[in-house]
Amino acid sequence: MRPCDLPRQALTLPAPLIETAASGTQGVRMDIVPEEVPVALAYNGITHAVMLASPADLADFGLGFSLSEGILQRADELFDLEVESGEQGVVVQMRIAGDRFAGLKARRRTLAGRTGCGLCGVDSLDQVARPVPMLPPEPHIPAAALRWALDQLHVRQPLHARTGGVHAAAWADASGALHLVREDVGRHNALDKLIGALACERRDPTAGFAVVTSRASFEMVQKAASVGIPMLAAVSAPTGYAIRLAQTCGLTLAAFVRGTRYTLYAHPERLIGQTDDNATP
Repeated sequence: MRPCDLPRQALTLPAPLIETAASGTQGVRMDIVPEEVPVALAYNGITHAVMLASPADLADFGLGFSLSEGILQRADELFDLEVESGEQGVVVQMRIAGDRFAGLKARRRTLAGRTGCGLCGVDSLDQVARPVPMLPPEPHIPAAALRWALDQLHVRQPLHARTGGVHAAAWADASGALHLVREDVGRHNALDKLIGALACERRDPTAGFAVVTSRASFEMVQKAASVGIPMLAAVSAPTGYAIRLAQTCGLTLAAFVRGTRYTLYAHPERLIGQTDDNATP
């Protein structure tokens, strides 16, 4: 079955909540918390990675992870995908092209993922800084588009609205119109799901930008650049490693994007119509 044909899965789980009032009295009510399950990503019958993720949009997750990690170069190299649920978690079974599977085996890498971590299970320093393409200077994106995309994202996070405990990654076109949003307990997972959704809908990732509700880590920049996303906007801080990679590969990196304010850390020339209120280090 192709990833785009698979249904979405359960997102939340009821849980008891004990509340303590200022007077010291306690009451119990049911709360809604985000679910998280072990997700094994298997290629041609062999498990390559095990991550903790929200059990939704797992087909997007499998495809997006495959593309952002360089396991696949193109979406059509994924021939089949099945999501199998079991007592211990979920297995995303993927059948990929033979040459890509041979390359995967040559890497001899097994990941053991934890929520929100990056580079889990990498067994050599060479695997950290994978080559990413040099991004072209286009498109130029109006600063107003960044603000508009963020405004839309605030009202398009249903799981976060119910639980307050997940990250989101969204893709907007160059005008700032938001087209895709994916949520997950892990920020890297949310971005991988977004990348997979872009591939499923055959949208050109180079024609817009990504907005994430987390910090901008090295791996977030690496994943975005690896599929050609030219700008990454994060609501929280960047890391120094992320800034250096963005500067090297031509990605525009904006952080502390809140309201009308943001800080540009790499390639500010892509964002046009800026005001003096916004800083460039």
